[in-house]
Parts: sequence; C-alpha cells; structure tokens
Amino acid sequence: MTRHIATLLALLPACALATPDEAPFANPARINTVRPATIEGNWTRMKMPDGGRTAFASLSYMMAFDDDWGFGPGFYGTAKGNYGGIFTVGFTGQRRWRLSSNTHIAASLYVGAGGGLSNQQMRFGGGLMLRPELSIRTENNGGWYTGVGISQIRFPSGNVKSGVGLAFTVGRAMDFVSFSPEDAGRPARAGRRAGVGFDEITLIGGFEKPRASSRTRGGTPYAGKLGKAGAELRQYIADGSWWGFEAAGAAKGGVDGYMEVLGQIGQDWPLFGSPRLRVGGQLGLGLGGGGNVDTGNGWLLRAGPTLRWITPWGPSLRLDAGFTHAPSGAYTAPFIRAALSMPLDRTPVLIGDDNGGTVRVQQLGASVMHLPRVRFKDGRREGVSHLAVSMSREFSSRLYGTAQAGSAAAGSAGAYSFGLFGLGVQSDPLWSNKLRVGAEWLVGAAGGGGVKVGGGAVTQAEAWAQWSVSERLRLRAGLGQFRTIRGSDQSTPLAHLQLSYAYGALQR
Repeated sequence: MTRHIATLLALLPACALATPDEAPFANPARINTVRPATIEGNWTRMKMPDGGRTAFASLSYMMAFDDDWGFGPGFYGTAKGNYGGIFTVGFTGQRRWRLSSNTHIAASLYVGAGGGLSNQQMRFGGGLMLRPELSIRTENNGGWYTGVGISQIRFPSGNVKSGVGLAFTVGRAMDFVSFSPEDAGRPARAGRRAGVGFDEITLIGGFEKPRASSRTRGGTPYAGKLGKAGAELRQYIADGSWWGFEAAGAAKGGVDGYMEVLGQIGQDWPLFGSPRLRVGGQLGLGLGGGGNVDTGNGWLLRAGPTLRWITPWGPSLRLDAGFTHAPSGAYTAPFIRAALSMPLDRTPVLIGDDNGGTVRVQQLGASVMHLPRVRFKDGRREGVSHLAVSMSREFSSRLYGTAQAGSAAAGSAGAYSFGLFGLGVQSDPLWSNKLRVGAEWLVGAAGGGGVKVGGGAVTQAEAWAQWSVSERLRLRAGLGQFRTIRGSDQSTPLAHLQLSYAYGALQR
C-alpha cells in the first residue's frame, strides 16, 4: 500500500519511560508495529437480471502487509433502485503501484458472500460474490484520496452479473498501531489508539413498532413488533462526542433476513452534574433491507435521544429511543433499545497524563464454516458453507469476547446472513506456547436464503483448538452446533476453520 510517513514511528518508542516511583511501569511493553492502513468506500453501478438498475455502496478496512499489499474486511450493499436489502460481507485484497508522489494505481479483488431479494429472474446461487477492480487514485491533504476505475460485480453460482463499468472510490489513509501479542498481561502506556482505532464495542437489543403506513414489499401492512439484535463500534473524538458503525439484524417478528448497517454520530452531556450519567442524541445514515421489509433503494435514516451511564468498573449501559425511516420505501418505526458497551481503548491523551493499562490480545480474522444439515423452509436439508469476518478481544488471560458477521457462500442459501456475539474461555498456552484450546457461546440474529430460523434469534456453541503459526498469525479449527433459540426450527452441527491476525491493544 501507499508509503506512509507513519511507518517511521515504528522505530520510535511509543510509551514513556517510567520514573523510579512507578513500579508497575518499571518495564512497560512498547508498541512494536505501526503499519499503514486505510478506510475505503466505493460506488459501483450495475444492471440487474430483471432489467432494473442499482448501485452497490461499500466500506472496507485494509491493513498493509508492506508498502504495496493490503488486506482487510468489508461489506457491500445496494443503495439505488428498488433493491434495498442486498448485502454481502467479505474481504478485499489490494495491490498498489506508485506513479508519482500523490498518484497510484490499485488492483483489487473483493471476495464476499450474501445476496437478497431472490426471485425467478434474479438468483444469487450459493451467495459467493466476486468484484475485481482496477483504478487510479489521487492523494490529497490529510490522508484523503479519490479515484476512478473499472470494475465488475458477479455471483458465479447465480445469474447476477454486471458488465465492466465505472467505479468511484474515496478513502483515507491512517495507521494500524499495535503491541506484540506476546506482551499480553504486561503493563503499558501509549499516546495513541491501538488496533482498528475504536474505543468501545457495544451489544444492542431492542424493538421497533412499525407505523400503520409501513408495508411489506408486497404491499401488506405490518402488524406487531420487530425485535433486533446487533453490535456497534464507536470512537470518541472529544468529551461526549462520537462517531461509529452499527450492524443489526431481525431476531423476532417474522422478518428474518432483515439486515442494516449504519454510520452514526452523536453527542451527550453530563446529567445532574454527574460525568458518569449523560444524556444526548444521535443521528444515523446507512443501508438496510431484506426480510420482505420495503426499504426502497435501501437508504435508512435514524435519529433519537440517548441516555448513558458509565459504570465505575469500565463498561457502560445505554438506553436509546427514536425513529428509523426509509425515505424511498414504506417503512417508518419508533424504536427503543438497551445497550451494553465494553471498552476497547479511549481518546488519546499526553503520555504524562496517561494512567496506562494492560496489554490484551485482539484478533481480526476470516472464517469458513460448514453446516452439513441446514433445514430450509420448504422442508429439505442441505449442506451450506459460510464466509465470515470475526473479531475477538481478551478481557483476561482466560476470558474473551467475540463477534462474527457473515453470509452463505456455497450451497443453495444465497442471501442468508448472520451476526453473532458472545463470550469464550481459553486455556493458557500449551506445547511450547503454540497451542491453545477453548470454548465459546454466541447469540445473535440470522435469516434469508430460504433457511428456516423462526423469528431470527439464533445461538452457536463451539469447542476449538488454535495453533500460533507465527507471532501474529493464528490458525483455529473448531466443532460445534448452530440452532435457533426458540423451538427446533434449526439445529445442525458445524465445522469452523479460521485464520486470524493477532495484535496487542491496551485494556485501561
């Protein structure tokens, strides 16, 4: 990827030396890796098999292996025409060639899984999506860059395929800063965020009550409540000011397969003079659809008040309310939801003002899961393979939190997607510190692709063994079971293979 001045920081100490009276920091861990990274979005137009036209919007995060190659997770969703609800989740690999000090050529390949809105004219097959791209980019001040190029979107096992057409890109270069995972448990200080740069991860659950004007894609009015479950990543840019991303899916209400991804900004202020109890508001903009919900072209708006309590122990509890609205569709619903936030990092401060923390391991990985006996709504059972993005964060040497988001990539369940989060336990390193064993339990939402999942609330349990291929690469294999939470609509064993990148970040 693009050469970046920040790579020179890898040669500099990022943690201040402890003074003699600072015994816990007499031998602190130090940041040992600073790699270039980027957040990149693009816009790709295409014609669908039923004759309509749409456009896919995307957001990807890529970290550099060196100055030329980058790799990372991303998602694509439809944002034009009457196709709201087509989503894929996957990974992008990118090679860059520099032409001048502010211009480069990029060749990219996105491999993802998903789909949506399948019918007789429009089929996504097993769900695998490929998107090659060749583009030229111009870099601007502040790390921003823009580009234009050619690309193609296709689902090889279905009939959804675009011609070669124009694609437009906007991105921002940044740093991926981390400690060595071998420093886990050691005290450290850092004047900057580590890892992907977010300060907290939040688990969300709540209900929406569609208004009388809301309709299905077939024009039928909605009745009852919709339950949703999801997760949010947030970064604080000042006291009480934040931005972040949220992904959620239907977990109750008969709209399994509904999914939404939004970017959010917000602000809150101390209530009754207490810095821990805060009241404010938030705004969201993003894409959503599926589950027969009429979101039109897919764009969603969200706004409402929020009440947050920062506990003395670190986690935060939150209560949100407001409205979700699809401007081009027939869906408007007030919502209420509760949230539990776990700290990942915090807004950077000067080293002298930093109380420091403990290095904990985080992992960002690619997962392939095979479910051999998936039950479909028409009564058949077939094998389905999933592609997923996975993240985990240690809370201690034995306990960790984890999350997965993915879709079907092989089989006949194209458009099936899921999001899961939960807790796991693990052993101390075994066999020359190369092997770990553990188990985890996750809950979340899933649906689409004709898979029978009731209202959409699902759970997954797994036992696993992990091998450290190198200082940062981890290869994990696991066996477990996937099922619906209520009733016996779905129950199937699963086999899971995961390759992840491990890095150290501070737990403050």
